[in-house]
Amino acid sequence: MSSFLTLTQTIDLISVPFDLGASRQGARSAPHMISSMLARKLNAQGLLFTEQAIACPESLTTQIHDLKLKYLDEVVAVNEGLASVAANSVRNGHFPLVLGGDHSIAIGSIAGIASHRPNLGVIWFDAHADLNTNVTTPSGNIHGMSLAASLGHGDRRLTEIGGLVGKIKPENVVIIGARDLDPGEKSFIRDQGIKCYTMYDIDRKGMMTVIQEAIGIVTKGTDGVHLSFDLDSLDPSEAPGISTPVRGGVTYREAHLAVELLSEAGIVTSADIVELNPRMDKNNKTVTLAVELICSLFGSRIL
Repeated sequence: MSSFLTLTQTIDLISVPFDLGASRQGARSAPHMISSMLARKLNAQGLLFTEQAIACPESLTTQIHDLKLKYLDEVVAVNEGLASVAANSVRNGHFPLVLGGDHSIAIGSIAGIASHRPNLGVIWFDAHADLNTNVTTPSGNIHGMSLAASLGHGDRRLTEIGGLVGKIKPENVVIIGARDLDPGEKSFIRDQGIKCYTMYDIDRKGMMTVIQEAIGIVTKGTDGVHLSFDLDSLDPSEAPGISTPVRGGVTYREAHLAVELLSEAGIVTSADIVELNPRMDKNNKTVTLAVELICSLFGSRIL
């Protein structure tokens, strides 16, 4: 395992203002809102960081060509660009922190990171599993296919982003916070042997035990851990600014405990935070929460 962020390591804030992978637009404005607030916080923590952005198409100039793979050309182009930037970040010894955008961008972030970490562990915080393909998808939205594509399943234009097919292995993946799974995703989880902690598991075991078990899984034989944090894993009462709310999610304190435990374990080597939709937010409540969670991941504590 590689070590976690140190005070001398640079964080690369990689903004991806893209929302064509989702059914509801608005997430494209999230990276700017997060980064402007986050920069001040990281400075206060004494952390080094750079800022860059991935070029993304304008939402209103595109058309849907395939109802089973909506905006495929745009998703592929953005993720190829992101994969290159994320790979360069790891190559430079930096910590890539990708700011979305919808969860389709995880295809590119994982592709780039895995090009230098071939045994990457992944913690996938999400109300959904994102394990659909163009065959099983009920919506055609590619943000619901991102984890499947990273595992090498689905349309080849998605699975081949970044060059390598099958960037991660199912035994190195843990899903946390799931509570809205499609039939095809349930079968996929069982068939592939992916560890999935639903909200039932969190209620029954507690977040501390779930995270401790997850750490054991994603660090076994891996060379890094990527945290992919979809804000819809949180309960909508805590995070109203999301595109696909599902009630009964992770609480404010459970979320902070999770990232604090990951920070203390020193295992996370890259991350993305996605699906913030400022159009749905209330008084920047979700923007503020997203920034707080990132700061907790990087060592901020109550005392």
